[in-house]
Amino acid sequence: MTAVIYWSATGNTEAMAQAVAEGAGVTAVSVSDFNGNVDDYTALGLGCPAMGDEVLEEDEFEPFFSGIEGSIAGKKLLLFGSYDWGDGEWMRKWEERARAAGAVLVNDAGIIANLTPDEDILSQCRELGGKLAE
Repeated sequence: MTAVIYWSATGNTEAMAQAVAEGAGVTAVSVSDFNGNVDDYTALGLGCPAMGDEVLEEDEFEPFFSGIEGSIAGKKLLLFGSYDWGDGEWMRKWEERARAAGAVLVNDAGIIANLTPDEDILSQCRELGGKLAE
């Protein structure tokens, strides 16, 4: 089973989540609305934009991810999100955390979009969403 869970302030990461979910054949859910148990899923699409000093959103998403970090070993993960400035450091740190926790990253890297994702990025999201659900 596959779940696509995201946090978005501007709608950019939400658009990416919708494209990932479309590719995976599931419905995306915001982290505040997710009431499932990640142990029930073999694959997770997780979306969060860069915030502040290139970190995950600190009030909802970071606590969520910290809470599931010990449960993602062996799971397929697709990480995605948008950013406004910087060079994607938040995604590299997030990828490192996921690998250290034993997750298997789809495409071996996350997908990032500078501000609004263009059709090329959304197409990648759909394609990798399909690989996530395989």
